[in-house]
Amino acid sequence: MHLERLDFRLQLRALIRKELQQILRDRQLIFLLFAMPILQLFIYGFALSPEVDRLRLGIVDHAGSSISRALAASLVVNGVFEVEESGGTEAQLARKVQDGQLDAGLIIPADLERRYRSGQKTRVQVLIDGVDANTAGIASGYVGQILAAFNRQLTTGTQLPGELVAPQITFAYNPGLISSWFFVPGVIALVLNLVSTLVSSAALVREKDSGTLEQLLMTPVSSLQILLAKIVPLSFLLMITVFVALMVAFLVFHVPFRGNLLLFLFVSFLAILVGISIGIALAAYSENQRQSLLTSFFVNLPVIQLSGAIAPLESMPEIFQWMSLLNPLRYYVSCVRAIILKGVGLEEIWPNVLALAAYALILLSLSSSRFRKQLK
Repeated sequence: MHLERLDFRLQLRALIRKELQQILRDRQLIFLLFAMPILQLFIYGFALSPEVDRLRLGIVDHAGSSISRALAASLVVNGVFEVEESGGTEAQLARKVQDGQLDAGLIIPADLERRYRSGQKTRVQVLIDGVDANTAGIASGYVGQILAAFNRQLTTGTQLPGELVAPQITFAYNPGLISSWFFVPGVIALVLNLVSTLVSSAALVREKDSGTLEQLLMTPVSSLQILLAKIVPLSFLLMITVFVALMVAFLVFHVPFRGNLLLFLFVSFLAILVGISIGIALAAYSENQRQSLLTSFFVNLPVIQLSGAIAPLESMPEIFQWMSLLNPLRYYVSCVRAIILKGVGLEEIWPNVLALAAYALILLSLSSSRFRKQLK
């Protein structure tokens, strides 16, 4: 038994070394692994700018007066904001904005009615999740416009000053509203999924085209060893890609990294397994590299569009939001943004990590089963 385990490890090590050398000699795969992610990171990081609506709003109304209710109603009348929750404390509201349960929060002070009657200006506090700078900027602009219209409505036909209610807006996590801080983490997820799928499928289909897969079957190794030899070196090289992308995000786009690096690498490894699993499945069902490449784009385009990497999920029709729950990349995008920009730990994102791990396990099992059947 001990000798069998030793032989298994030695054979697997030899296969991994062979696969790694073969990948490093392939210029196309090296380009897909390293050059393409950097190019896409630059393109998407500088170019993307989506529109949003139906932002989730929480309200803490300490005044409880007719004016405060009218103020809250004015924010939702145009459809930009939807009241998700009302009541509670300021700390609870801030916590929900931090956890991503709300996009914005409105805190109305208790003396709103009294200050209105005396003609004094009142400041209401507005908390906005600044992770998505584009969304936060739009939300801030709408708040200013809505309160200006509300002030005109209050002061029409009176001797009161023109501005009775003024917003005091606080942006969380991205005070400067730098759009690249939102897009770049999503692009890291997008590129990692695309590269892992393309490279794994191309590597396996190339083996089928060249006939080296049949040569491997004639060697005294098992199909499990062959499969592991395909997965391990690709995973190692893709983790290097993750490091490179993270350095570009930090050095070029100045995206802060506020979370735990080990947690980020762990969820990235799960995402890599998902991408490799999809690539293995594509290779198993494809006859040649051209067919594999075309099929991968057919699969990856809806996966990317429904992930929230490019456009916020909240701005999509409800049916597509439900469909996105079947998309493993959605959970990785959420984890990446939460770790990098918010600095949250596993206790905050464990549902997304668990979903990503489940998808990695299921997809890897299914694709591996199909591939191993093809080897028999």
